Formats: sequence, C-alpha cells, structure tokens
Amino acid sequence: MSNIDLILLGLIKQQPQSAYDIQKNVKYRHISRWVRISEQSIYKKVVQLETKEYILSHTEKNGKMPDKAIYTITEKGNAYFKKLMNEISNRELNIFIDFNSIIMNLNFLDKTEQMEIISNIKNQILKLKETLDVRFLERGHIPDTGKAIFRQQIDLVNSLEKWIIDFENTLNEEK
Repeated sequence: MSNIDLILLGLIKQQPQSAYDIQKNVKYRHISRWVRISEQSIYKKVVQLETKEYILSHTEKNGKMPDKAIYTITEKGNAYFKKLMNEISNRELNIFIDFNSIIMNLNFLDKTEQMEIISNIKNQILKLKETLDVRFLERGHIPDTGKAIFRQQIDLVNSLEKWIIDFENTLNEEK
C-alpha cells in the first residue's frame, strides 16, 4: 500500500487536475518534507493509477496552451482510497529521521568533530523550526487538516530541538 497513491488520490478527489497541477500542489504544500515523493514518481504513479482504473483522464484545451489530461477519481479509485486510509492508519508507526545515520556513527569521530556535527544538525533543526513557523503564519487560509500537519511538524521540530540540546550537553559533559 502506497502513501503516494493516497496523496495523489486525495488531491484528485479534492479537485480534478492534471499531473502537472498535482506536482505543483505537492510542491506548494511541501508534501515532500513529510513523505518521500518526487516529481518523477508523481507522473509515474498517475499513469499506474489510471492503468488500474483508479483515476480517469479526459483532455482539456485552455486557450493556445497544448491539450492536457485532467484526472478524476473513479468509483474503483474511491474504494481504493478508503482501503488505503484504513490500511495505512493501522500500520505500525515508524519515524525516520535522516540524521540518525550520523548519530549512530558519531563515535567514530573525535570530540571536536562530534561537536561540529551536532552543531550542524542543531542548526538545521533551528532552520526548519523557523521555516515552519513562517510558513504556518503565511498559510492561515489552509484547511484544518493542513494546519494539523503543520502543528505536528512544529511539535516534532520543537522536540528535536530539545533532544539535540540535551544530547549536545551530554557530549560536552563527557569531555
């Protein structure tokens, strides 16, 4: 079961749109910050969803622009959407944080290098925190579900900030 399928079906369910419009929505909503999704995977998945008859396309012409395929969700797609919602919500929860691969190898560096690496991670956490705070304020018009995801991300980054400060202090005490 695919998180990407669920995201794409949800976007199409919200409003019929082209693959390009889906890609723009993913970028605008910064979905790739919390789900691994690339522009190439969007186009590939749209084709797969249409092949499986979860979505259907029709061609539209807009002025002098080239024809574009607009996708709508089918009844089969609605059933698959509901199945994905149920199955994904019942999965074991995993939280993957990219810098954990660094943390697990930190002991292979001397203390000065360790502190530099921790400082880099801390700076990235603080940068993300600032970015999320700004985006949250800029996007007051988003639906409650979008606001909930923003709050979740802000709470997670606040927890990571506390964690990195505690970890940094622990490493400093070991000197």
